[in-house]
Amino acid sequence: MRLTTKGRFAVTAMIDLAQNQSNGPVTLAGIHARQNISLAYLEQLFSKLRRRDIVKSVRGPGGGYVLALNAKDVSIADIVFAVNEPLDVTRCGGNGNCQSAGPAGQVQCITHNLWASLNEKIVDYLESVSLQELVSHSQEKYEKATVIHTEKPVAKAAANSK
Repeated sequence: MRLTTKGRFAVTAMIDLAQNQSNGPVTLAGIHARQNISLAYLEQLFSKLRRRDIVKSVRGPGGGYVLALNAKDVSIADIVFAVNEPLDVTRCGGNGNCQSAGPAGQVQCITHNLWASLNEKIVDYLESVSLQELVSHSQEKYEKATVIHTEKPVAKAAANSK
């Protein structure tokens, strides 16, 4: 299984939107500038997210996108599935016809249940993580990096003055 750029970029863009919407609607151009995701690609992703009622568009001057739901109520699975990202590690796409059985037709391969179970675990995990959790985690990392960056020069100056 591989999560393609569609799913990864959708999650990244949604974190950016959630982090920046406190100042009003967020433009796709702003997300593009901060996250380096193609504007045309963002337009495709947000069209799908809007159709699934995960984001709302605001038209006119100062327009852009805002979350249609509270970030704590949006799971990462909601985002990934909204952009039609397939999450399937089975060879057969979950159909159970992974192996040719000759003239009798198609049958499940001997590892089908293993991969189908992994699919369920992945979906369960993505459903258990909210957009708000990722926003909070991202903010904590930023704040920690800012504190470390600003403390190093102070620590050096104190050491040099001794």
